[in-house]
Amino acid sequence: MNLKKIFLLIIFISTSIVAQQRYTISGIVTDASSGETLYGASVFIENTTIGVLTNEYGFYSISAPKGTCTLVVSYLGYANVVQQFDLNTDKKLAIELKENSTQLNEVLITSSDSEEMSISKPQMSVLKLSAATLKQVSSVMGEVDILKTILLLPGVTNNGEGSTGFNVRGGAVDQNLVLLDEAIIYNTSHVFGFFSVFNSDAIKDLKLYKGGIPARFGGRVSSVLDVRQKDGNSKQFKMSGGIGTISSRLAIEAPLFNGQGSFIVAGRASYVNLFLDAFNKDYGVGFYDLNLKGNYSLNDNNKLFLSGYFGRDNMVFSDSFNNSYGNLSGNLRWNHIFNDKLFSNLSLIYSKYDYELGIDIFEFDWISSIENFNVKYDFRYYINDAVKLNFGASSISYNFNPGEIFPTSGTSSVNYFKLDQKRAFESGVYASVEQKISQNFSVEYGLRWSYFNRQGGQSVANYVNGMPVVYNEKLGIYETGEIESETDYAKDESIANYNNFEPRLAVAYELNNSSSVKAGYSRTAQYLHLLSNTTNVTPLDVWTPSGKFIKPQLSNQYSVGYYKNFKGELFSLEVEAYYKDVANRIDYIDGADLIGNNYIEGEILNGQSRAYGLEFLLRKTVGKFTGWFAYTLSKTEQKTLGGKAGGLGINDGNWYNSSYDRVHDLSITGSFNLNEKWSFGTNFVFQTGRPVTYPNAQYVYEGLSIASYTPRNSNRLPVYNRLDISATYVPNKKPDNRWKGEWVFGIYNVYNRKNAAAISFGQNLESSVNEATRTAIFGIVPSVTYNFNF
Repeated sequence: MNLKKIFLLIIFISTSIVAQQRYTISGIVTDASSGETLYGASVFIENTTIGVLTNEYGFYSISAPKGTCTLVVSYLGYANVVQQFDLNTDKKLAIELKENSTQLNEVLITSSDSEEMSISKPQMSVLKLSAATLKQVSSVMGEVDILKTILLLPGVTNNGEGSTGFNVRGGAVDQNLVLLDEAIIYNTSHVFGFFSVFNSDAIKDLKLYKGGIPARFGGRVSSVLDVRQKDGNSKQFKMSGGIGTISSRLAIEAPLFNGQGSFIVAGRASYVNLFLDAFNKDYGVGFYDLNLKGNYSLNDNNKLFLSGYFGRDNMVFSDSFNNSYGNLSGNLRWNHIFNDKLFSNLSLIYSKYDYELGIDIFEFDWISSIENFNVKYDFRYYINDAVKLNFGASSISYNFNPGEIFPTSGTSSVNYFKLDQKRAFESGVYASVEQKISQNFSVEYGLRWSYFNRQGGQSVANYVNGMPVVYNEKLGIYETGEIESETDYAKDESIANYNNFEPRLAVAYELNNSSSVKAGYSRTAQYLHLLSNTTNVTPLDVWTPSGKFIKPQLSNQYSVGYYKNFKGELFSLEVEAYYKDVANRIDYIDGADLIGNNYIEGEILNGQSRAYGLEFLLRKTVGKFTGWFAYTLSKTEQKTLGGKAGGLGINDGNWYNSSYDRVHDLSITGSFNLNEKWSFGTNFVFQTGRPVTYPNAQYVYEGLSIASYTPRNSNRLPVYNRLDISATYVPNKKPDNRWKGEWVFGIYNVYNRKNAAAISFGQNLESSVNEATRTAIFGIVPSVTYNFNF
């Protein structure tokens, strides 16, 4: 019996179980005051196990037996809606939920879509943040930051002080798929990591999948960060924003077409240069971004969305150089409801990341970019209350511009030069099933098939003995291999292609009404690679596709967890253990030259990595005091053998710490609502220092002092720790006032610890003594922000 027959048999059996006459209730759940659809609202029939969570667009569908029933709709921070009726025909019910003002300040975080459903749902390793969470967590310079908040959760660490790059369960930065309204974001930072690209005024919902990644997502082996923008208020005009220490923001949203649609425009800009100019500084730094979104309901079954993002950073350092980089994305979506059981979403997506570096002294500009065009069509079929089917397909066309040099004057000594353009095509089809086998046992299983084609239109080097990297036994180092010829590939030819099956499985067993155990497995493939000599996200990072010499990364992740709610869901506990291995994880030979290199495969060795750990999350989500305690004990290692290149490989072929290894990672976050006017927040962070490689000796050769180094990543930076506090003051909290404002006072790094972002070694020119110098980005940083909405 083939897989297709087995798949159909399972659905048939599940459908046969519910032979009793049943009817379907379906519709959209929205916020009563704004018209925003609510993702993850719980819709269930009282005193039964029949229930579902709304999808990304607020749609739900449940089937129930004929007769009198009570429908309950709930969402954290909102008052429940309860409707009783006789179910004797299919019904369409549009549900509006009203904010519950007595609960708003008590909602901090949900680790799944709904507290009521989290125990029974098979999906695990998922974190969801609410807008209330983001506003109450202290952040750099008073700016509410999504990624800084994510770093306070178990299994998620950062690349160093002041960086918005993040690592999930020991994965590298490029192993995270970051989506903003389904568009890929390649660089998530402003001002080299001081801020993220996500403006909280424009964000409605976000989910971080650390493991058990659903089959509809592909292309990355570590995590998926799925961020959704607000649709815009369809009920009334609304304005919100904030004036902060170094940046300000403004968002405007309003109805369109007599309530048939709505829009939101949100902008943000920094004015650091004003302070620099005041001190006669000869350098400048700043950023701005813009979020746009509009929607229009053609009828009850069809809705169009158009969203976009544009952000840019500009930096000028005296007369030496200037740097500019940014993201651009757009998405046109069509939601269609075929009937009360079948929902679809068709998306046409464009995304681009580019950077420009101008070196004034040499009179040239360097530019590079990556852009993609994406088409995806997703379906969700609510077969019955026990079985839900997701399926769809996607295709992405990539264009890579690794680098292009332009002389900026007639006297420049630099000639025009362009690295080979690269093209690739990636596609995937998937199907997954969410099935409730029994009252206590649920399962989600699926399969994704991905295909990748490295397209022609360029020349590819042929190396002696087919080896782009060779081992020099005399010097004991790896070197770029010798090129013997080149092969020209036409645009309609394929340089290399790959395909992979990616199964996904998650199971949940309810021990009782308040606890459950879960387990999951996922296999994922990644065809893009980020080339960088640093562990932080930088504008000069170069993306490259898999090809003839660089193989796709393949990962297997296994996880198991225990989940418990205490005292009527006043407290919750989550404990998860995981193991992850990644094949074809690249690393670089010593002294690798990654920028401006047309033959990048000559700087790379293919290896493997593994990560394993234990995550602990204890939360309190109700009451005057709320918060969480998060701890992760983990290990991340890499092994890179010499293979055909010869030699033992990096670190003599032994396992070594990856750059993202953090043995201990502890976060404590709390919020206390004193009264209607004052609330306070704090968070404490402690983590093991990042692995680095230090020199351990030096010798003199022909008058030059040359350093000798320890094995790769065998040393560490000092332990990182920090305490932040904040206080929020609301001058007037009268519910009838249209204008509402609040003052947020914050102190980042209260005890002014100079955490090391890097340690450099050199020789004192006066004393000739070798010295180690610690570089710290932040000390204590006070901030004041005024937030408002109208």
